Amino acid sequence: MITLIRRPNPSRFWSYATPVAAVIATMIAGGLLFALLGKHPVEAIRVIFYEPLFGENAAYFRGQLLVKAGPLVLIACGLAVGFRAGIWNIGAEGQYIMGALASAWLALHMYPAESHWLFPAMIVLGAIGGLLWAMIPALLKVWFGTSEILVSLMLVYVAENLLAYMAFGPLKNPEGYGFPGSRNLQDYPSAHNAELIAGTGLHWGVVAALVAVIFTYILMHRHIMGFRIRVAGEAPRAARFAGVVPARLVMISLGFAGALAGLAGMFEVSGPAGQITDSFNVGYGFTAIIVAFLGRLHPVGILLAGLLMALTYIGGDMAQLTLGLPSAAIQVFQGMLLFFLLGFDVLTNFRVRLGRRAVA
Repeated sequence: MITLIRRPNPSRFWSYATPVAAVIATMIAGGLLFALLGKHPVEAIRVIFYEPLFGENAAYFRGQLLVKAGPLVLIACGLAVGFRAGIWNIGAEGQYIMGALASAWLALHMYPAESHWLFPAMIVLGAIGGLLWAMIPALLKVWFGTSEILVSLMLVYVAENLLAYMAFGPLKNPEGYGFPGSRNLQDYPSAHNAELIAGTGLHWGVVAALVAVIFTYILMHRHIMGFRIRVAGEAPRAARFAGVVPARLVMISLGFAGALAGLAGMFEVSGPAGQITDSFNVGYGFTAIIVAFLGRLHPVGILLAGLLMALTYIGGDMAQLTLGLPSAAIQVFQGMLLFFLLGFDVLTNFRVRLGRRAVA
């Protein structure tokens, strides 16, 4: 008989050991999955985690690590603030899309303007687009008590349909020979989020992610607002007695997360992705949830977790090309990380006792 016994205080050891244990368990379970698919498990794990960093083409893939990690870290920093407050924004993917649409609309509306102010204006509009989309679940929760989980998640599908409409309609490239998708912003110097150092993958989105890590750390650990957020998440009743206004906290948390997700979308559409298409969104908003929890909702942990998840993206693509692994298997492998993370996280607050249950 397995019995869970609540600890008097959360285990400090398991709080730090959980992410490491989850990664190891994911490798073991992933290896078994790859073996069932007829692939050599050790070779598959080596391709995913070793080849992008130390393989033959590592110089290129290390740059791609920053490209993939940038939006993940940026979105996860925003989500972590809300999660700390007990506000569950599951719709960052929709906010990411809306930020991209808002900034791309401005760039394409101004085409072919040559202005140094266009790119900063796109940054502002991208943040506003994500923020306004996040305000929908925020206001509904404050006014009517609706679940921010359901509303924010459902809005993702609304945003995806709006994305498809814009790609096939208003933002469609008039010189694209009828193919869906907007003009390529990589060919539009005033709106292009180019690499700051050629060949490194470092662009303004990566810089924004690093700034977000620093800002989130200061907010959560050096500012009174961070104290209020943590108290609201850990002891809601105590937070009310301390003067925390729940409605204001909901608005700030969801607005902050939405703005950062919108920024991630803006930097992606003006840089690596380059254009609005119906397949623009690749799941960064959902993967960022894994990144936030894998990083223990701490900005520095999120930075490391973002790099790790980016590594699985790149290594997964390599495994598909070199080993013939299906993309679904890579997605399951990434999902295992969250599964084991949540499973091992139980040990932070509970001890496991093995033995027979006592008979009264």
